[in-house]
Amino acid sequence: MQRKTVRSGLVGAGFAAEFHYESIQRVHSADVEVVGVYDSDADRAAAFATERGLEVAESLEALIDACDVVHACVPPVAHEPVAVAALERDTFVIVEKPFTGYFGDGSDDFDGQTFSKEAMLEGALASIQRMLDAEQASQARICYAENFVYAPAIQKEREIIEKSGAQILWMNGEEGHSGSHAPAYGTWKFSGGGSLMGKSCHPLSAILYFKRVEGRSRLGEPIRPKAVSARTHRLTASPHYDDKGHLRSDYKDGEDFGHIHIVFDDDMVADVFASEILLGGVRNRLEVAANNHRTICNINPNTAMQTYNEREEYFKDIYVVEKTGTKQGWSNPAPDEDYFNGYPNEAEAFYRTVAYGEEPEGSSSLGADTIAVIYSAYLSDERGGAEVPVQTL
Repeated sequence: MQRKTVRSGLVGAGFAAEFHYESIQRVHSADVEVVGVYDSDADRAAAFATERGLEVAESLEALIDACDVVHACVPPVAHEPVAVAALERDTFVIVEKPFTGYFGDGSDDFDGQTFSKEAMLEGALASIQRMLDAEQASQARICYAENFVYAPAIQKEREIIEKSGAQILWMNGEEGHSGSHAPAYGTWKFSGGGSLMGKSCHPLSAILYFKRVEGRSRLGEPIRPKAVSARTHRLTASPHYDDKGHLRSDYKDGEDFGHIHIVFDDDMVADVFASEILLGGVRNRLEVAANNHRTICNINPNTAMQTYNEREEYFKDIYVVEKTGTKQGWSNPAPDEDYFNGYPNEAEAFYRTVAYGEEPEGSSSLGADTIAVIYSAYLSDERGGAEVPVQTL
């Protein structure tokens, strides 16, 4: 196979763009030329580009036209327009999670807590359909950047499922920490929701992925979700909440705790918990209970390394793990946090898709199913936890 050169660009110059850029540096299967960056905030784009020796594109269209693939490292509200613009120019697009969503009716006083969740679901499904239609009409593809799918623990479990012929009976996934650092997070018109959107999409996508893997291996076709029930809560917004200052609590209209129960086409089940109320660092965990084995995937924290530190100041210049409040006492420093989170493997896989036409495990269909489940869950919550069918596209 002849080694190819891929021209790449970054749309957005914030936190997501930083770790996408770092992951690009670890792609081995192709020679990647980072053409430049575009951000609607010109000063932020300039600062990002200067630090990395990149060019700043004059417009989104100019960047797309100069690239074979662009990374959509923008808030969720911009995922659809960036993806469609790239696909219309036959340029591949790597869409950061969540895939898309519903971001309000355009009114200044839009409130995601009180707005009709049925209308949200319809809007989210329409956005998904527009993205899938654009992909269908394009010579390029969408790569859904859900890093959980490419985390080493998840890929090892994928091998176990495939080779052992396992039937998955139940899965339990969780993501939680002390609150997002993104200013727009918790404002529905920018983020498309709260914890169900921003946190559950990680373990949820991995859960949906495992049932696809099982279905392909055992039945010749993916097993997909058919119904959900859910509840959400705004715990730090409660008048009974005693704020000690350790958790972020300024969310405008997004929830900070949620639970989704999923029923699949084969009647097997899964549960997902998502929250902003956990101190002590990020908790990313997925458990699989199958008919022939049980697996626990501890993505964060993992125990590859454990360290005891007597005083905070000893580790003042040492990165330990994301979202930890203190470096004193016992901790689990990640020797390579990006690797355990799946980011380099994700980038490698997507550039093999762009350069050599390999099918991405993080597909547009997986991203679409994730959003369909989340907004069906919001509708279930509005109905007091009643079961809601999932419409997959």
